Amino acid sequence: MRKPINGFSKLSKLDKIEWITETFFQDADAAKQAIKQYWNTDQKLQQLHDEFIENTITNYYLPFGVAPNFLINGKLYTIPMAIEESSVVAAASNAAKFWLTRGGFKTEVISTTKIGQVHFMYSGSFDKLQNFFAFVKPKLIEDTQHITKSMKKRGGGILDIQLKDRTNELKDYYQLHATFETLDAMGANFINSCLEQFAKTFRTEALYFESFSEPENHIQVVMSILSNYVPDCLVRVEVSCPVEDLNHKSLASSEEFAHKFIQAIKIAEIEPYRAVTHNKGIMNGIDAVVLATGNDFRAVEAGVHAYAARNGKYSSLSHAEIEAGVFKFWMEIPLALGTVGGLTNLHPLVKIALEMLGQPDAKELMQIVAAAGLAQNFAALRSLTTTGIQEGHMKMHLMNMLNQLNATHKEKEKIVAYFKKNIVTHSAVEKALNNLRLLGNE
Repeated sequence: MRKPINGFSKLSKLDKIEWITETFFQDADAAKQAIKQYWNTDQKLQQLHDEFIENTITNYYLPFGVAPNFLINGKLYTIPMAIEESSVVAAASNAAKFWLTRGGFKTEVISTTKIGQVHFMYSGSFDKLQNFFAFVKPKLIEDTQHITKSMKKRGGGILDIQLKDRTNELKDYYQLHATFETLDAMGANFINSCLEQFAKTFRTEALYFESFSEPENHIQVVMSILSNYVPDCLVRVEVSCPVEDLNHKSLASSEEFAHKFIQAIKIAEIEPYRAVTHNKGIMNGIDAVVLATGNDFRAVEAGVHAYAARNGKYSSLSHAEIEAGVFKFWMEIPLALGTVGGLTNLHPLVKIALEMLGQPDAKELMQIVAAAGLAQNFAALRSLTTTGIQEGHMKMHLMNMLNQLNATHKEKEKIVAYFKKNIVTHSAVEKALNNLRLLGNE
């Protein structure tokens, strides 16, 4: 039976690896070699990566690809994407190329407001609490001036603070609900610092508020934290073209393509089981760009999926219609992104990604990311409603299968050529490779 280890975080990197490989692996030397082969030979760069997080033992690589030919508001972009899933970059690229000659993507940032909350418990008169809040609100703003000074100079800062009564859902539960503008920063540290100061001031001032009774003086702050649900940090993205431009070789007419495409969207609007997978496809494109640009894809995911359920039922993020012979496909999506601070100033590949995009500000990046998501969704729905998703996906996945089967370079060339006209499945690839090897041995 394995025993817990004490002081692991204080061990050197090599000692950590030694303990891990000796404890968990049958072939400790092979495990050490696999771990070390992903170290960067540039010691300074490796140290930078080591210090991003705690207990680092190696680097975990993801492919960094690009999707060219994205025309967004009349400007051409090549979009960086960090993702491990086959066909995502290809699908986004194909969709970008399709819309390149049809007006491209039209995007608009609707709002950029972010949210933070101080959650507290108060047992007493609500009227007294309201009076106290009116009294203390200016003090809350004043006491954060040392935090907000720099942000305010750039045009951001605290927009408002509201008192919210949630006692109908949880006994004695109230909130300070604050809205923020963080401009080109993701803003998590800024918002959380403001909230913690709010909590400190709120709790301290309550002790001396004359209208409160002794129990009412002692407000219990449970926590102070930003929200990753940002329904007022919205961007809209749209593509449109005459229906007759939606030609596809597998269907009889453009009208049939448009009809099936819209039906697929309607299904995702009413059926949660389909909507989750539908929206996951959108997030394939979004997450890949968010990750490549050093933003928090987990926060984006959480906020987007909450937004998809904002009306009480999980539904499609994207929508489509035909109006006066014009096909329109669009979505509005919450994206709290930044282009300064965090990894954007540290990770070399994040710097490359942002320079490739022309050093966008946060609003421009929101629009780029949204376009990548809509492109991915368009490509997926086009495949689903025509040839089926697996034909293209499995062909893109072919190289992974061949690597799993240890195919040589020459074998890969011949197998790829063979499957240009044949259906790709794992068993079919394995059979074709075995046949090729048998012929080679004869």
